[in-house]
Amino acid sequence: MTNPTAQKFGHPSTLVAETAHWLVLVRPQQPTLGSLVLVCKDAAGAFSELSPAAFSDLKTAVDGIERLLTDFVGYARINYLMLMMVDRDVHFHVIPRYEGAREHGGRTFADAGWPGQPSLADHVALDDAQAAALAAELAGRWAGA
Repeated sequence: MTNPTAQKFGHPSTLVAETAHWLVLVRPQQPTLGSLVLVCKDAAGAFSELSPAAFSDLKTAVDGIERLLTDFVGYARINYLMLMMVDRDVHFHVIPRYEGAREHGGRTFADAGWPGQPSLADHVALDDAQAAALAAELAGRWAGA
C-alpha cells in the first residue's frame, strides 16, 4: 500500500526505483531536469520516527539517486529538501543543481536559482504522460547502472 505523499507525486506511474524502505519518484514539477521525490514507505510523520532499517536503507537510495543523476544530468551540486509542510509522510525533494540549462525532450530546464537556493516556483510542469515517460527513462538507466 502506498502512502498519500507517494500518491500525490504520481506513484506508481512516476516510479523510478524502489528499495526496501524508499520510493524514488519523478517530481512532476521540475525546477531542474531530473528532480525527484524520495518517499519513505514507513508509516512516519517525522524523521525521528523512521525505523533503523529505513535509516540504513536511505544510504542505498541516495547512492542510487546520485549515480543516476550524475549520469543523466551531470549536476554540480545536489539538494535534498525535507519540506514536509503539506505532505506529512517523510520525504525529500531531490533537486540536482547546475549552472545554465539542460535540454531534454525538446524542452529547456534551467536552474533559475543557481548558484543560490533552488527556485521551486520556477519549474517545468510535466503532464502525467511526460512524468511517466521520464520515470520510465530514468528507471531504465537505474536498472542498467
